Amino acid sequence: MSSNTLPAPLAVLQDAIKLTQDGTLPRNISISLYRATIGFLVGGSLGFILGFLNGSSRWRRELLDSSIQMFRNVPHLSLIPLVIIALGIGEWAKISLVAVGVLFPVYINTYHGIRSVDPELVEMGRSYGLSKRELFAKIIFPGALPTILMGVRYALGVMWTTLIVAETIASDSGIGYMSTNAEDFMDMKTIICCIVIYALLGKLSDLIAKNIERLVLTWQTAKGVVQHD
Repeated sequence: MSSNTLPAPLAVLQDAIKLTQDGTLPRNISISLYRATIGFLVGGSLGFILGFLNGSSRWRRELLDSSIQMFRNVPHLSLIPLVIIALGIGEWAKISLVAVGVLFPVYINTYHGIRSVDPELVEMGRSYGLSKRELFAKIIFPGALPTILMGVRYALGVMWTTLIVAETIASDSGIGYMSTNAEDFMDMKTIICCIVIYALLGKLSDLIAKNIERLVLTWQTAKGVVQHD
């Protein structure tokens, strides 16, 4: 590829330094992190609650799960026109898209995690007189946790993919906006810089999730129940 099209790595690094020094890069990274974090917390919380409720109750599962699965099959990025009409182009439009993208991976893994808990352990807990809260805290949640955390790691990838698209549509801030704005001026250095930043943020979030997973599942790894990569 021509050097006029693809800048040298040093030129990209120099551009990143310049954007950092004038405050453009830190400001837009912080905005993107804010949107990603709020969207993940909202969508992840809803996904966990729905997954737990449906996974732990037969009548709720029969009532709600098929409807949730139906909406899961709709590509969440196809909702962009609807979200813009309903919420405009402000912060909540972008956060809502991220939340919807994150919701389903967390829901599916929470649902299957709850459903895959050994029923004999649950029955044993009941025979020992554990309350519903104690049963959840001591048996159901620990048993489902590895599957839930797998969903969290997958949801983090969906979070960044969704945010990239959301920030390139009708936005005036964020890393995606920087990339789109640079495209208008054929500024390949900034475009590549934004791509690298997204990749690094995705890698960082995955590393954090893996370390949290190792930390909270120490009791399982000590027993050799699960093996991590």
